Amino acid sequence: MTILDKFKTTNNTKLTNKGSFTFSAPSNIALVKYWGKKDNQIPANPSLSFTLNHCKTITTLQFEPKTEKSISFDLLFEGQPKESFRPKIQKYFERIQDLCPYTLDYYFTIDTKNTFPHSSGIASSASGMAALSANIIALEKLVNPHQTEDYYLQKASLLARLGSGSACRSIKGNIVVWGETGSIENSSDLFGAEFPYEVHAVFQNYQDSILLVDKGEKQVSSTVGHELMHNHPFATQRFEQAHTNISQLKDILKSGNLEQFIALVESEALTLHAMMMTSMPYFILMKPNTLEIINQIWKFRETANVPVCFTLDAGANVHVLYPEKYKTEVQSFIENQLSEHCQNGQFIHDEMGFGAKLIANL
Repeated sequence: MTILDKFKTTNNTKLTNKGSFTFSAPSNIALVKYWGKKDNQIPANPSLSFTLNHCKTITTLQFEPKTEKSISFDLLFEGQPKESFRPKIQKYFERIQDLCPYTLDYYFTIDTKNTFPHSSGIASSASGMAALSANIIALEKLVNPHQTEDYYLQKASLLARLGSGSACRSIKGNIVVWGETGSIENSSDLFGAEFPYEVHAVFQNYQDSILLVDKGEKQVSSTVGHELMHNHPFATQRFEQAHTNISQLKDILKSGNLEQFIALVESEALTLHAMMMTSMPYFILMKPNTLEIINQIWKFRETANVPVCFTLDAGANVHVLYPEKYKTEVQSFIENQLSEHCQNGQFIHDEMGFGAKLIANL
């Protein structure tokens, strides 16, 4: 029996009544990046992320029993049909069939919305798939209520991963590790795990302001970017570096050494984009204003002696990270100087969160 087998449900009770759940799930920002994956959404290297609080997807899942076994769902975004989302959700239900055969017994209506602006350039796949998976597991608790809470949390993260890799880091925890690595006990390629070690007070309620530099569609999708790591000339070294950086970050999170934290986090962000620029074909997702913001952050950090740093996802937007103690200074800096480099002056102030939450159960 493999570890995956333990998450397959067999003796399910079919419900006779319809019902619904509503869950919220946040986005997350990786400090150590995952870039490159194997079959079935398995990461090529481990990653570590801060869970966010305000940038969330809120999803209601209505379920109604039916006689024939099939994948059946309607999909709404902010109350309106959204056919462009359907293929991704169809693939998600296909991937989870073996683990969740009970999903074939119900007709679902999925209604989802984001707390952040639509087409803002903030990836909603992580928060969206985490929210949907939390709903699916809430249904599983009704049809198969015999497992532990840890089991359900791990399975929710596993299902989220099958929808979108980074979504597995949005189920539970303020700091989450995904990908098996020797320095983190109980880390797994199958699901995200809460960071199990001591964390210095300076990293509690860490702040993340997201500067929306470019809200257009990326010229190269993350899915394609991950695939390009298969034949990348620096892939092996990059995967080794990620393991090393997680081990170092584990010590940094305990010691509270902000200078080391800044150096590692910014290096990771630039390494991610270096992998893009040295793949074949090569591509660049940063924009001129991305670089301008980075340079201004460096200058502000030096002149104001404030421990602020940046990180990047696979796009042009900049995440500005800083301790809560410096919230006033950094947010003033963003509003007065950095916002002019954002598309339409848009930015979002966020902070550490703790994962998916049940909002309603009807």
